[in-house]
Amino acid sequence: MTQNAPDFELETALIVQGYRFVAGVDEVGRGPLAGPVTACAVRLDPNHIPPGLNDSKKLSQTKRLVLYNDLLACADVAVAHASVTEIDVLNILRASHLAMCRALAGLGAAVDYVLVDGNLLPRELTLPARAVVKGDGKSLSIAAASIVAKVVRDQLMVDLEEQFPGYGWAKNAGYPTKAHFEGLQNLGVTPHHRRSFKPIHNILYQEN
Repeated sequence: MTQNAPDFELETALIVQGYRFVAGVDEVGRGPLAGPVTACAVRLDPNHIPPGLNDSKKLSQTKRLVLYNDLLACADVAVAHASVTEIDVLNILRASHLAMCRALAGLGAAVDYVLVDGNLLPRELTLPARAVVKGDGKSLSIAAASIVAKVVRDQLMVDLEEQFPGYGWAKNAGYPTKAHFEGLQNLGVTPHHRRSFKPIHNILYQEN
């Protein structure tokens, strides 16, 4: 039996309080040196929750893909991004919150309450909401959002590697790995690198 697996208790308690439509929201991509930050909002149907939902980091790529397709088939799902430029202008936390709000705005149906992964609520969020620390391991709605966000962003980085080969983005998703640093050393900085992040800033500063 899976220990500390997320459940639907937070959502059920809110539904009992009168919040009929509860969404979970999560982001992926705060740590990479390249690419956007991606957020997903999910409103699960309490009667059709795919089995096996968990924090995306605890699932294999194959399992994530299966659950991603299951979620698209039975839940209200929306994905949004904040660009590298927005990350550099706003900072990564504010940009990730912007992506979360965009994802929530993209949901097809009304939302009465939002469960947000993390310890801070986005400033722009006007809906009733609660921040849930390590929420992807506690709430099925947030876990679902973490899965979809990761699958979408990983594929986006695979696509970007086709345009900018040599950084290992298909495998490292833009995170600061050895292959990524070797690519930076050999090929330099691309338009998809986050200039406000110290390793990239230092490379550009050295070049100047």
